[in-house]
Amino acid sequence: MELKMIECPRDAMQGMTHFVPTSMKIEYLNQLLSLGFDTLDCGSFVSPKAIPQMRDTAEVLNSLDLSNTQTKLLVIAANYRGALEASQFEQVHAIGFPMSISPTFQLRNTNSSIDEAYHTVDQIQQLCVKTNKTLVVYLSMGFGNPYGDVWNTELTAEWALKMSRLGVSTISLSDTVGSAQLTAISSLFQLLIKELPQIEFGAHLHTNPAFFQEKLASAYSAGCRRFDGAIKGFGGCPMASDQLTGNMPTELMLNWMEQNQINHGIEMNKMKETLLMADRVFNAVH
Repeated sequence: MELKMIECPRDAMQGMTHFVPTSMKIEYLNQLLSLGFDTLDCGSFVSPKAIPQMRDTAEVLNSLDLSNTQTKLLVIAANYRGALEASQFEQVHAIGFPMSISPTFQLRNTNSSIDEAYHTVDQIQQLCVKTNKTLVVYLSMGFGNPYGDVWNTELTAEWALKMSRLGVSTISLSDTVGSAQLTAISSLFQLLIKELPQIEFGAHLHTNPAFFQEKLASAYSAGCRRFDGAIKGFGGCPMASDQLTGNMPTELMLNWMEQNQINHGIEMNKMKETLLMADRVFNAVH
């Protein structure tokens, strides 16, 4: 399977308390569209009360320059209503839904029970089939949780199987609070890729930058070829905890891949300019 890099500026921005101007979002996303990422996680259709940073997603989507890029656009929805709104945008290729296997986090993140969230996945999958979109299910808290909720690799595998039975074809295992152990990363990807070969499994690993390399290596060695990251490791889930663990830094991931002679498809000659732009975007709001 060809390696896919997914850049997540939505995840990087969503927890910020200061609003990133719409024009600045558009400029930054257009820059990212020129680098060769497989997918750009670029916005979300959720309540502006919950995530005020993403209240301009519709305007941003309609202002992006897609004339010279192969990068696909993904947006997040936390309920069916949000997914229905997202599905109206022809330029959107994929809709992501955060399906937690931790009951506590599911309630915190989408204000619903796990059973309700499962029903929502079923509804959104049917909607995606009708509107020619791909549903990406994020199994959040997929490597454990800080709430004392039951977790083991078999539980994550069980939920992946349930998603497969609904017709979901892309699942991203999410280390929402950056607590994943290397053995869990390795064993889960090995197990799931073998048992559910029809599913494309991805890694959405939040981490302290000091530990990115060993986590990335564990997932890659276990067969994962779809990786989420965010430039400079900005962001994290605002619903997870007060002390956010950042996203896996894209530029460090790419450097690791180059050192290991792994073809990632990103135009590195544009990365310096992108890093400088990221500094402007994220520093401008402080």
